[in-house]
Amino acid sequence: MLNSPNLLSGKGKYLAGAILLLFISVICVAFSMTDSDDFDISRREVLLRRIGHELLLQSGDSTSRVLPVKRIAENEYQISFENEFTFQSNSLVNTIRRLLANDPLTGDYVVNVLNRGNSSVAYGYAISKNKKDDIVPCRGRRQPTARYAVNIKFKPTGINTAMSGYLLSSLPILAFVGFIVSRSKPRKALPNDQYTKTFFLGPVLFNAEERQLIINNNSIDLTGTETRLLHIFALSPNETIERSRLQKEIWEDEGVIVGRSLDMFISKLRKKLEFDPNINIVVIRGKGYKLEICY
Repeated sequence: MLNSPNLLSGKGKYLAGAILLLFISVICVAFSMTDSDDFDISRREVLLRRIGHELLLQSGDSTSRVLPVKRIAENEYQISFENEFTFQSNSLVNTIRRLLANDPLTGDYVVNVLNRGNSSVAYGYAISKNKKDDIVPCRGRRQPTARYAVNIKFKPTGINTAMSGYLLSSLPILAFVGFIVSRSKPRKALPNDQYTKTFFLGPVLFNAEERQLIINNNSIDLTGTETRLLHIFALSPNETIERSRLQKEIWEDEGVIVGRSLDMFISKLRKKLEFDPNINIVVIRGKGYKLEICY
């Protein structure tokens, strides 16, 4: 009869062999996809130049140049221009959304328009595949004529379609590996991922997972309750949120709802946001509160 050490040793050999096979296969597929990825990236850069061209046309400029698109980070590009121009926030958002719809690599992305004269962020917004997570403040406002640059940061797309098809064909091997691992190791509970998103509130980065506000590389810590409260506002910027909803979502699980507690935490959040006059939590009399973001 086989003893326990021999049984475990046999499982270890099967596990090592399966992992090695998967590792070699993934490397082969990665090399085969390189040419396709390079083509898609080159096509994206052409689309970015087209974005710059249309922004100039919308401002009435049909003669000045769009400068070469710069890749300033792994998934971030900068469109710069020869001359000054003006833009309307709605037109900029719609133009970029329409053209990037033709990019197979594009999912979520963040746009920041920089004023190159003083290095400030003149306008910014974030787009998500799930439209309810879009953050697009201050629609319809025309920006003054200035020397602008448009930075677009794309969320990494991860596994593309070809890799997805490959992994589907590898499911039997993955199932085999999972069977061995599940019999040799206890299953772990999934982590609480209630706060896994980051939000751009104008130039301010709200990191809900780390409970921080970040601006100009400086961080401001938030308490757990402040984080939950700001998370609700960040999901619906420039929209009125009823007082009863805030109380229910934040305190109901604790069994006690105290009216003054909400006012106290709103006041604390205001103080932590007061360094930027364009971001504020305002009272909507008789209804609730609203996170106003104006740029």
